[in-house]
Amino acid sequence: MDTLQQDGDELEWKESARWVKFEEKVEDGGERWSKPHVSTLSLHSLFELRTCLQTGTVVLDLEGYSLPQIVDEIIERQIDEGMLSPDLREKISFVLLRKHRHQTKKPIHRSLADMGKASGGARSPGAAAAFNRSTEDLRMKSGGYGRLRESLSHHLSRLRNKFMKKIPRDAEASNVLVGEVDFLDKPFVAFVRLAQATTLGGLTEVPVPTRFLFILLGPTGKAKSYNQIGRAIATLMVDDLFSDVAYKARDREDLIAGIDEFLDEVIVLPPGEWDPKIRIEPPKKVPTADKRKSVHSLNELGQPNGTAGGSGGHAEDEEMPVAHELGEELAHTGRFCGGLFLDMKRKLPWFPSDFYEGFHIQSISAVLFIYLGCITNAITFGGLLGDATDNYQGVMESFLGTALSGTVFCMFSGQPLIILSSTGPILIFEKLLFEFSKNNGIDYMELRLWIGIHSCIQCFLLVATDASYIIKYMTRFTEEGFSSLISFIFISDAIKKMMGSFKYYPINTDFKPDYVTAYKCECLAPDPMASMIFNGLVPVPTDNTSSLFGLNITDLDWSQLSKKECVKYGGSLVGNTCKYVPDLALMSFILFFGTYSMTVSLKKFKFSRYFPTKLRKLISDFSIFMAIMTFVGLDRLIGLKTPKLIVPTEFKPTRPDRGWIVLPFGKNPWWVYLASFVPALLVTILIFMDQQISAVIVNRKENKLRKGCGYHLDLFWVGVLMAVCSFLGLPWYVAATVISIAHIDSLKMESESSAPGEQPQFLGVREQRLTGILVFVLTGVSIFLAPVLQFIPMPVLYGVFLYMGVASLSGIQFWERIKLYMMPSKYQPDFPFLRHVPLRRVHLFTLVQIICLAVLWVLKSTVLAILFPVMILGLLVVRKMLDMVFSQHDLAWIDDILPGKDKKKDKKKGDKDDTKKKDKKKGRADDSKDKVRNVKIYCHQLAGLEQKKPG
Repeated sequence: MDTLQQDGDELEWKESARWVKFEEKVEDGGERWSKPHVSTLSLHSLFELRTCLQTGTVVLDLEGYSLPQIVDEIIERQIDEGMLSPDLREKISFVLLRKHRHQTKKPIHRSLADMGKASGGARSPGAAAAFNRSTEDLRMKSGGYGRLRESLSHHLSRLRNKFMKKIPRDAEASNVLVGEVDFLDKPFVAFVRLAQATTLGGLTEVPVPTRFLFILLGPTGKAKSYNQIGRAIATLMVDDLFSDVAYKARDREDLIAGIDEFLDEVIVLPPGEWDPKIRIEPPKKVPTADKRKSVHSLNELGQPNGTAGGSGGHAEDEEMPVAHELGEELAHTGRFCGGLFLDMKRKLPWFPSDFYEGFHIQSISAVLFIYLGCITNAITFGGLLGDATDNYQGVMESFLGTALSGTVFCMFSGQPLIILSSTGPILIFEKLLFEFSKNNGIDYMELRLWIGIHSCIQCFLLVATDASYIIKYMTRFTEEGFSSLISFIFISDAIKKMMGSFKYYPINTDFKPDYVTAYKCECLAPDPMASMIFNGLVPVPTDNTSSLFGLNITDLDWSQLSKKECVKYGGSLVGNTCKYVPDLALMSFILFFGTYSMTVSLKKFKFSRYFPTKLRKLISDFSIFMAIMTFVGLDRLIGLKTPKLIVPTEFKPTRPDRGWIVLPFGKNPWWVYLASFVPALLVTILIFMDQQISAVIVNRKENKLRKGCGYHLDLFWVGVLMAVCSFLGLPWYVAATVISIAHIDSLKMESESSAPGEQPQFLGVREQRLTGILVFVLTGVSIFLAPVLQFIPMPVLYGVFLYMGVASLSGIQFWERIKLYMMPSKYQPDFPFLRHVPLRRVHLFTLVQIICLAVLWVLKSTVLAILFPVMILGLLVVRKMLDMVFSQHDLAWIDDILPGKDKKKDKKKGDKDDTKKKDKKKGRADDSKDKVRNVKIYCHQLAGLEQKKPG
């Protein structure tokens, strides 16, 4: 919006405000733009704007290619209509063609961020397109090379403007010119829509083609009123619905109807209850205009207003949440392997893009992050598995199994964003199976092989019968309980391992620096005789056989031996400083908590106010890698011997007496091959529940995945890998919930071009197979990276584990409801479910989830952990029982409605109600045709928001 101002003796148009989505004003002094804010309009200015459009000139689809031509056309029409005196033609034209001065001047003192943007600004595709169009128009219309050269230099200087990056591609401008002159006795008003968007020289701040012009010149004394009317039309032009009307309007009445529609939804703030000088901050998430475009809102039962069973309309904030639906991927086909074939058919067209879309700098940070999480988990699990199975499976097997299973799964699965890993219940099952085999004289590896074969066959049966359909009954209640449990396991394990450092490296609280001279530690000989011989009190034996560990005891000076040598040669340490160690536990805690806190801080740096957007995003993407490298460097700088990552250096089985291939026959009785079907059933239930729940969490609609998923295909490959790992004597693998969620978070994409004040919009996830494949390939070659990986302290990796556990809790409604227990009502966030469900009912539902989570936690920590998968199935039963305690309305807000509920209601109502609904819908359609002249309905039809056309 430009306002007419006096610059000495000259008149000029000076840019005073602009709108991309929110309003920005030129601050006093003219050196900078204001912070983007929500436009606050007076109701009076909207009515005055409506009057201006009723009485002024409205020109639609004007063929204009230059501002002088457009101005002449407007003036000519006003003169023809008797609205303007012919003797004012020259004066009006003189004023409207004055020079336009834009807000492009920068102050002398600029911030470092602005300097960085100015030096590194990229050319916008939209700007280049506007530049090409404008030069072509000038070449065709002007015919003057001097004017073309001037315009070229004008555009080249403006293409570097960083503001172009904030404007969406193919955007068009609407220019508002308002001002007061002394030669008019009544307002001169014109609204113009050009047939083709045209770049009108220096009319706009940036080279964006102009589609609309609104001109308001009036008598002196009402500058403030003119300014408010200009702000009103500018705000309307960035409104989605009114802009649609403006593009498709056929006459003046259509524009007025659009204003009436806008007025129907305007919210008035009482002047005595708020300060108009306060600028309203843009919302973090701008509501979509789809609700306004919908003529009929949904009521509580999900039916259009006025249908049978309806209970009247609801306010906009009372619209029911989206029904629980997992998509067609879990539809029961009723055919043999029908779901598997549909998954393959769905994923095959995306296979090439799954690779080339992974070539992005964001993928590098994701690979480094997930790789460190995977090798830490592999080492931890491998060590525990070695202790539980007497090294039949150890760290080497864990590395090889992780690399093999993960690579194959990411290459061919239906959802390659899922990360395979070992789980706690599988570890407990392996431990119990090894003890059973040892106590009953059964070969452990052969028995394990047959369990893996049976489990593989059972997985194939589940795939062939589309058994993944049961996942539809896993609502938010089950998903949140399972994911919260896994997240708490990650958090507790990280803290537990960190606290173990204080056990192995205790802090010497008795050490007093002032008494350091009294502290000592001596090494004593292994027995009094050796000590007496060493001190010369007893003669040395004449035979030459007196030796200690191959050394003559007379050659040892026990007081000069080091601590390790003293213990090695059988001596004993005596003294009050013998157990002193540096504060390794304290240093480990610094590395642990420092890695976690720095990762969290850098991850949030994307929303900071400092530095340019690209730099903030780069720091956020590489936050975990930067935190790890920082504290690895700190550890090296301090030089303390903190516990480091231990990686195998040789490619061979952990246990020397076993090979890489497990033979299926020869060591166990024949009945073991059949009886292994029973324990395999427990393993299958565990794998099915763990895999599919993790897949449901990854495939949530909030993640905006566009390539679909493949539950049946995923389970098929997990079954295949079960058999392969069993033959190779490697651990079994299944989807890791926390690491998979971390993988998703590290690949989230946000919009780069956003309006000033608008938060970057979440676009989805970078769906590809490359990051997962690289993670597991790196895991496989880690045995050759041992010289580098050995410098990484374990507390740093524990900090990464803690971050993964805490980060996976974000966005879980269950966790938000737990925090409500500790909040007074007036401080509780404005969650949608708190608006519609009584707080006591919310607390009751949360309490049930807490009890179920506690039962699962206790079960996991005991020998009964082998029944863990059965208890996950038990959550489905508990959720079914909640239907008898909570209403469907409450469950729709705090959980999800179980599939089939709506269908049952429809069946009870019968075909008669369906017929009534059809008749009422038909009646509403007929009424709409009869009321085609109604402004609101006509406006919707005009904007293309209803399918029916006026008669």
